[in-house]
Amino acid sequence: MSSASESGGPAQQMRAKAQELKNAAERATDPEERKRLMEKADRLTEESKRTGGKGPDEMGMNPL
Repeated sequence: MSSASESGGPAQQMRAKAQELKNAAERATDPEERKRLMEKADRLTEESKRTGGKGPDEMGMNPL
């Protein structure tokens, strides 16, 4: 994984972690675990928007 300076700072790190959580949620077999992971990913995504800058979606880039 890239360091903060290579990946755009804390907001980018939060977005990357949110994407990891979403991926984990997609693989989760337990509905409660899936819901918990998605909620945490959503919170991180919102926090990253407040922390700074546009994410890949807002810039027209593929997040993968």
